[in-house]
Amino acid sequence: MDVLHDRCAALDVAKDEVKVCLRTPGKRRNTHHTEVRTFTTMTNSLLAMRDWLIAEQVSLVVMEATGDYWRSPFYLLEDALNVELINAKHAKALPGRKSDVADSVWLCQLGECGLLRASFVPPEPIRQLRDLTRYRQVLQQERTREAQRLEKELEDAGIKLSVVATDILGVSGRAMLGALIDGERDVEVLADLARGRMRPKIPDLQEAMVGRFGPHHAFLCRMHLDRIDGIDRDITALSQRIDAAMTPFQDLLTRLDTIPGVNQHVAQVIIAETGGDMSQFPTPAHLASWAGVCPGNHASGGKRKSGKTRKGDHWLTASLGVAALAALRSKNTYLAAQYRRLVRRLGNKQKAIVALEHSILTSVWHMLTNTTDYHDLGGDYFLRRDPERERRRAITALNKLGYTVTLNPIQPTQPAA
Repeated sequence: MDVLHDRCAALDVAKDEVKVCLRTPGKRRNTHHTEVRTFTTMTNSLLAMRDWLIAEQVSLVVMEATGDYWRSPFYLLEDALNVELINAKHAKALPGRKSDVADSVWLCQLGECGLLRASFVPPEPIRQLRDLTRYRQVLQQERTREAQRLEKELEDAGIKLSVVATDILGVSGRAMLGALIDGERDVEVLADLARGRMRPKIPDLQEAMVGRFGPHHAFLCRMHLDRIDGIDRDITALSQRIDAAMTPFQDLLTRLDTIPGVNQHVAQVIIAETGGDMSQFPTPAHLASWAGVCPGNHASGGKRKSGKTRKGDHWLTASLGVAALAALRSKNTYLAAQYRRLVRRLGNKQKAIVALEHSILTSVWHMLTNTTDYHDLGGDYFLRRDPERERRRAITALNKLGYTVTLNPIQPTQPAA
């Protein structure tokens, strides 16, 4: 193999130390000198490692994306050297040679021959924006778990509020829970705290509030509610910080918000994870593959063995999943029509949802690349594209139900004289 980088270095990063392999031209022709050194992950030691690599005139530094441990050395080296972050799956060590030193040597050999593909690492402002949006997602998930714990506590007390109320943390639910915790046990008084659309359900609420709610349940429910309120405050603070950081991307957010199912939160995650710069992805297929919302590619001997989606950016796919679930419920839109068509054809709702995520991300790529607005093809797109196919499908469905179908074309109405 041709050597593209005469002076190449590779890092095998762990929590407490970094194994660095440096390969430079040897004294003899077509030979290389290999040197391996160990540095700690303390900042001063990493700075010494950087000075050593600069002194050796290294043209390429490669490292595997190992958890979050790669961040410190990468951030210290990126301004001074050409650094590439590598997907560990693309640089598996040779069998029987698994050690930190062997990993760094093997990674360096692959890097000097140009056999590794660099992962996408956004600039620092986008990295900080990612930290904010990702932590907000974590808090939203934690809030959901805390609400589930609260509902479990109510079930233990025999309080069936969740059976009647869609959201036990709504205005009516919070009022009734607060009264329960404060010691109120009269079911008529508790049910009368219902507001708005919950008022017609007062008889059901009176039945639901009969239980054995005691001081023990009150203590735990108060803790759950306080924790939920604290999480809500943190989410609000994060959202305000994110809104301020998103000011340069306001036009992109407004444009993405027009996609069915994509709200401001989802649009912010899309910008934070992709950087809003589609130049990193040559085609929509590259973006979908990177995100992990396209079919897997595993074929051998002319047979396709698996179509399972690859692991991608799970923060982005989680938000795309939320957008897809909202889009499939939208009225008279292309995405809703595509979902119904795929469910009918594939018989698998999850695959249809992933296909919707792929379509949304494809639209995002075109909108950000060409600076265009979203254009919906309409809920009747597939009918207009192939009306004959839809006609045959409808006839077949009626035949299966035992009907004989005779088609009489509708005559166009004549305009009034």
